[in-house]
Amino acid sequence: MKIIFYGHATLGIEINDINILIDPYITANPKASHIDINSIKADYILITHAHQDHILDVEAIAKRTDAIIVSNFDIATYYGNLGYKSHPMNHGGQWKFDFGSVKYVNAIHSSSFPDGTYGGQPGGFVIETSNKSIYIAGDTALTFDMKLIPLQTKLDLAILPIGDNFTMGINDAILASDFVKCNHVLGYHYDTFGYIEIDHNVAKQKFSDNNKKLELLNIGDSLTL
Repeated sequence: MKIIFYGHATLGIEINDINILIDPYITANPKASHIDINSIKADYILITHAHQDHILDVEAIAKRTDAIIVSNFDIATYYGNLGYKSHPMNHGGQWKFDFGSVKYVNAIHSSSFPDGTYGGQPGGFVIETSNKSIYIAGDTALTFDMKLIPLQTKLDLAILPIGDNFTMGINDAILASDFVKCNHVLGYHYDTFGYIEIDHNVAKQKFSDNNKKLELLNIGDSLTL
């Protein structure tokens, strides 16, 4: 499994020959100006919630790639009504796709489209393949619901928001990694705006002090599990 960081909360996941895109927000992110969205492959687009900084490039990429949009019922229905392929889910639900299983799990945040349309309740995803499992938290506060995840899934990586203000910050993300019993963390949702800028060295040191590894990738870089 290869995970590519496209900035903010946008990720590409390659599982064998299948490409999954998470929360595409690239064209309005000046820090990701070197990323050409026309070069991004997507068989599936997974959306955690409907805020603009998570869905901005969904339609452009889905139109070009014919990707299946996977999200909560309200978001999937929104895109389905626009003519895009979609797969609706809801909290606690799990579905087996051709790359592995996806479970839509709780997140504490808000969710509405830029035009004010209701975007359902926000969530995260637990993705399990034949040999690797990851948790993508989405935009969320720290929540005890995270403790449910390791009861069923042994994670190889937890992808957690760390920018604070709109989501968890560093200290809560460290607790979240305890809750999900995963000491390997990829941080995201940081530095894009002034509200969520972080000190990278301080963040990494805090994780290290708690015997955890925090990965902070440059935009366009990747890690392989």
